[in-house]
Amino acid sequence: MKRNVGQIERALRIGLGLVLLVLAFRGQYTPWTWLGVVPLLTGLVGWCPPYALLGINTGKTR
Repeated sequence: MKRNVGQIERALRIGLGLVLLVLAFRGQYTPWTWLGVVPLLTGLVGWCPPYALLGINTGKTR
């Protein structure tokens, strides 16, 4: 798996994922809060499956 998510986007995904998960653990349960796992994982790994399918790369290419 080649990274296809840039550094700024990774930071935003991790931040959003953490905020949504914190809301879920604090008792504000909605389907959207548990979906926070998706941006958190894609941010940590640096690879987004839909980006790979569509040929999108927001990271620097060398």
